[in-house]
Amino acid sequence: MHSHAAPDQPNRLLAALSAVDFALLAPHLKDVRHKQGVLLQEAGDPIKVVYFPRTGMISLLAVMQAGNGVETATVGREGAVGVMAGLGGRTAIGRAVVQVAGVSSQISASRFLEAANASVGVRDLISRYNDTQMTFVHQSAGCNALHHVTARLCRWLLQTRDRSDSDILSLTHEVLSQMLGVQRTTVTTLARSLQDLGLVRYRRGKIEIVDRLGLEQKACECYEVVRRKTEEMFSSYGPIPRAPRPKEAW
Repeated sequence: MHSHAAPDQPNRLLAALSAVDFALLAPHLKDVRHKQGVLLQEAGDPIKVVYFPRTGMISLLAVMQAGNGVETATVGREGAVGVMAGLGGRTAIGRAVVQVAGVSSQISASRFLEAANASVGVRDLISRYNDTQMTFVHQSAGCNALHHVTARLCRWLLQTRDRSDSDILSLTHEVLSQMLGVQRTTVTTLARSLQDLGLVRYRRGKIEIVDRLGLEQKACECYEVVRRKTEEMFSSYGPIPRAPRPKEAW
C-alpha cells in the first residue's frame, strides 16, 4: 500500500505556530506548485521569498566555483527554505532546488521579517529550526566524507520518502548522482544491488521503496540522528494544530 500526501497537508513549521502568530503570516501566504528541477534560490543571491513546503521536497546544495555542488540538507513539510530572512539574513548560503515536485506555501522575505519582528513566537520557531538544520548540515558533512555511498544512498531515499510521504519517488539516476556527488554509473550499480536485495524496485525515473526496514538497516546512523532531532523540535510544541490553508496560486 502506498501512502500519498493529502492535498491539504500542512507545513509542520507553520502548523506549530500559535493561532495569533500564524495570523501574522496567513494574509501574505500563497500556495505555489513547483515542478521538479526548479531553482528556488542560488547561493549568494538575496533572499526574496521564504518557502514552506507542504508536499514534495527541496534540496539545499553547497556550490563550488565550477558550479557543481553536493547536497547538504533536504527540506520537506517539516521545514522551510529562506527562514533566516526572519532574523535579518539577507543572502542565501546555498542553492535550493526542487527535487520532488510539490506545493509550497510562500511569503515574501520582507513580510516574513515584519512578522518575526512583531512576534517572539515566530522568532523562536526560526531559531529552533535553524538549530535543527545546523545538525542536519553537520551530519551531512560527516556523512559525505566518511560513510560508504551505499549507506548514504539508503539514507537519502529514506529522507526523501519521509519528506514526500510516498513510497514511490520520482528520482532519476542523474539526480541521485548529483545529490550524492558520485558518477551516474555508480548510482546505477548501487540501485541495481538494492533492487537485487529486494529493498527497492526501479523503473525509469522512479524508485519504489519495497522494504523500508531493510533500507533502514543498510542506511548510516545519520538518518536516525536527523529524524530524531526533527521530532524533538516539534515535540517541544505539543500537539500540532492544523493551520488554515492559504489560497493556491496557479
